[in-house]
Amino acid sequence: MGILLFGAAKDIAGVPVLEKPAHVNNVGALKAWLYEVYPSLQQLKSMMIAVNRSYAVDMQALSDQDEIAVIPPVSGG
Repeated sequence: MGILLFGAAKDIAGVPVLEKPAHVNNVGALKAWLYEVYPSLQQLKSMMIAVNRSYAVDMQALSDQDEIAVIPPVSGG
């Protein structure tokens, strides 16, 4: 599965879905790769990663079958 991008993350990348590189095997490596490829993502106050619709910690392993989503900060109102 691809990496789903929402809100400001989608705007920064310019696409709604990215392919997960083979070397990215956990959430921390995914964040590092995203920050390297899209440095502007570092300007977001917080960026959560969800794996299979649950928020994930940096050490969580990733597989090619996982649904991965990048969720930038959201504002309430």
